[in-house]
Amino acid sequence: MNFNASEEQRLLAASIERFIARDYGFDARRRIVASSDGYSRAIWKTLAELGWLGLAVPTELGGLGGGAADLAAVMDAIGSALIVEPFLATALATRIICKAGSSAQKNDLLPAVAAGELVLAFAHSEERARYNLAYVTTRATKTADGFAIHGEKRVVVHAPCAQMFVVSARLDGDDSEADGIALFLLQSDAPGLSVARYRTLDELPAADVTFDGVTVAADAQIGGASTTPLVIEDAIDYATALLCTEAVGAIRYANDATLDYLKTREQFGVSIGSFQALQHRMVDMVIECEQATSMASLACAAVDAETDPARRKRIVSAAKIRVADACKHVSQESIQLHGGMGMSDELKISHTFRHLTMIAQQFGDADHHLERLASLR
Repeated sequence: MNFNASEEQRLLAASIERFIARDYGFDARRRIVASSDGYSRAIWKTLAELGWLGLAVPTELGGLGGGAADLAAVMDAIGSALIVEPFLATALATRIICKAGSSAQKNDLLPAVAAGELVLAFAHSEERARYNLAYVTTRATKTADGFAIHGEKRVVVHAPCAQMFVVSARLDGDDSEADGIALFLLQSDAPGLSVARYRTLDELPAADVTFDGVTVAADAQIGGASTTPLVIEDAIDYATALLCTEAVGAIRYANDATLDYLKTREQFGVSIGSFQALQHRMVDMVIECEQATSMASLACAAVDAETDPARRKRIVSAAKIRVADACKHVSQESIQLHGGMGMSDELKISHTFRHLTMIAQQFGDADHHLERLASLR
């Protein structure tokens, strides 16, 4: 596994830095978050023009054919700048379509994703699932022309932005059986589909999505039910690796902002950064960042190149454990070292604290991944 950035990846990182400096400062983000959509359609189009949205799309379908390692620079920037556009949600659903979709589904959807004309979201998590990917109570019943879907999905991040959902539903079996689950493509405006939208703690648009007899044609099913559990695990591992890289960007920003504050805040006539006790705490935060960076890079390389699913899962879980711990440590220390003003809504560090807190829970917290890692040994 080669962790060195390629020339193309370095050029992409440079273009991302220019975009953030020009178009996505903290004030611009605050205006986007306050908008009715919760994200900017104009920015989304700009991301397509910059090539971000085509990174995960195969080259023959108008994309760049990149893997998780190629998306790492984008995810790092999303974490650092707290970008709220639905990049990860779309990348996750794109992964599923690339892995299991039919040729017709890929040709119909993926060029539109790369062009910024289609936002996707994966509606899978349910009440009481507790990170169990096999827990699916939403049911798909066969009809004369296809399927009718009944059920509810909870906390679907960026669901209000999506024009189409990839939805998991059970064809047969008990609620926690891995077998019997299928994946379907549903338009967000399909009759019987309702979206109860809200904002997450870190200001991302999300929703509970209800399916009340939503009908789909037979060709809306993605792949076969026998392979669905493997496809879902692969996609969630892929998204987890990308999320770890996003966390690294947010952690690095928190460290930089905290160090700047320690250098400028004065007490007893000197900067508080000159106090040895605070220097030691700052060093610990930097170490956390470096360890998280290494594990996130390893996770991205694993989901791109690892052919053994068990080894891929071990690596991704180990990375999420390390990154989740780093999220907790750095976010809390950054607020402590900023003092009371660290919780002020006017400071970006308070928003970074909230985002790191959410990242530590998304796709499984440290305890969940510790159990998963132990089960795979």
